[in-house]
Amino acid sequence: MKKYILAIVLIGCHSLLAQVQFEAKVSKNNLGLNERLRVDFTMNVDGDNFIQPAFEGFRVIAGPSQQVSQSWINGKSSFEKTYSYFLLPTQKGSLIIKQASIEYNGQLYKTALLKINVTAAVEQPKDPNDIQVSADDNIYLVADISKTTPFINEPITVVYKLYFSYNIGITNWRELNKPKYNDFWSQNIDIKQLVAEEGMFKGAKYRYVVLRKTVLYPQKTGKLVIEPLSLDIDVQLPTNRRNMFGQVVVTEGNKRVSAGAKTITVKSLPEAGKPEDFSGAVGKFDFKVTPSKTNLKNGESLDLLVSVTGSGNMKLFNLPKPIVPNSLEMYDPVHGEKVNTSLSGMTGKISDNYAIIPQFKGNYPIKPMHFSYFDLGSGTYKTISSPEIMIHVLDGPLAANQNVATTPGVSKNRVLSSEQFKFIKLKTNLLSMKKDEFFGSNTYYSLLFLPFLMLPLLVLFKKKKQAIDGDVTGNRIKMNNKLAKKYLSEAKKQINNKDPFYVALEKAMHNFLKAKLHIETSEMSKSNIQELLISRNASPETVIEFIALTENCDQARYALLSSSTIQQDFDKAVLIISDLEKQIEI
Repeated sequence: MKKYILAIVLIGCHSLLAQVQFEAKVSKNNLGLNERLRVDFTMNVDGDNFIQPAFEGFRVIAGPSQQVSQSWINGKSSFEKTYSYFLLPTQKGSLIIKQASIEYNGQLYKTALLKINVTAAVEQPKDPNDIQVSADDNIYLVADISKTTPFINEPITVVYKLYFSYNIGITNWRELNKPKYNDFWSQNIDIKQLVAEEGMFKGAKYRYVVLRKTVLYPQKTGKLVIEPLSLDIDVQLPTNRRNMFGQVVVTEGNKRVSAGAKTITVKSLPEAGKPEDFSGAVGKFDFKVTPSKTNLKNGESLDLLVSVTGSGNMKLFNLPKPIVPNSLEMYDPVHGEKVNTSLSGMTGKISDNYAIIPQFKGNYPIKPMHFSYFDLGSGTYKTISSPEIMIHVLDGPLAANQNVATTPGVSKNRVLSSEQFKFIKLKTNLLSMKKDEFFGSNTYYSLLFLPFLMLPLLVLFKKKKQAIDGDVTGNRIKMNNKLAKKYLSEAKKQINNKDPFYVALEKAMHNFLKAKLHIETSEMSKSNIQELLISRNASPETVIEFIALTENCDQARYALLSSSTIQQDFDKAVLIISDLEKQIEI
């Protein structure tokens, strides 16, 4: 009997589920690009978790609006719920409205896919008693270009202005297509606030808003095309009707405008008079080469700053590289830029900062450097040369070629007669052809008894190792000493790299404290360190210098420091650690 009841219940539930209807309907399947489409999602049950589809190719201009109706007729109830949307197509072609979904009694229901064919804009019939003002003749998008025939790397500006008459209002706009600047270096100028201004356009007064400002540097000669900016604009259009208060009735409209593609003809720079070292600089510039010092002691370094200031394509050319003698070790430069971009183009300063370290004592010249650019004002090439810079290394080892005393008429590479046969062996070691037997030889007995002789040594070694392993404090001190030496050596290797240098130096000083004061990292406060060092007979001056240098390690990583300052910090750390080694009582 229970089986029959269960079967009846299942059949009843199935019949109820089969009655659920959820479908999508549209007002039309074919429409123009300027027409609106209504979409209704209707269900005959009160479903939950309604999820709308992604209206790809459409813009939702209204909705969703919800309608619910319920009635009783001849004892039977009917229910209907509808979600409505109004859409505006954003592109032509065959578009698909995807599935919407609801949940009902734990089941998921979806609508079918809808295919919509969107054609070009169609002419809509006008009511003579309705709109009298058209958006077509009252709103324009214009791209103002400062120059259409520039040289390559000469700056030009593009300003996009939206003109609209006094008869209409604008409530909102959206970008349909952004302009593309292929083969241009581009920089947008920020517009903090849109302000409506008045101006003349097509011989009449209009209001206009500047929407976008862009600076362009062409990177290729010939005809270059700037892709257009296109907008979808919501407008308010007045009619010839009035409401009960005598006010003009305003209707909402939609207008799509485009600035149109623009063609720029880019000229190449003249070949006549072009310098061989010309790297593409165009504008007005000043060139300088400045050393931080010219007199150095052994171990010191200097910074050589190569800089260009002015206006032009600042980020689009390379600075010349200095040529130094082999006895001066030059590292890769640190590039710096302080450039502002306005409607007139780029202005500011770019620089390359070279760290140079001398290897030997002597005087070393840095040859004059040359920077060439094309001057737009005169239409000619100009070259700026820096003077020769003489570097004087006051002390240190002499170069190999400076140690050899030269004698007139004697070549430096002359080989002395006593060394002429240096690599020919004058003695021989002959081996006997008769070989001794291994069995019964001294080597045989040595290898035989060697394991027995090694046993006492192994026992002593094991006891010694156990004693060392049991000394936890001593092992920690040795490890901290080892780490301090390791990181101090690492700091010396990284003396030309600021961040790794100060990280290694700080670790070296911390591990030195752990080894000498027998403390852990958690106990390394400023007051505790100072108290412990003074209690171990360290001088207060050395303690203060140690703490100051430790605190400076963290700050120095974020400061601009020269190579000489880093060298001074390393020398100071070595001196302080050496002093504390002598002063601290273990």
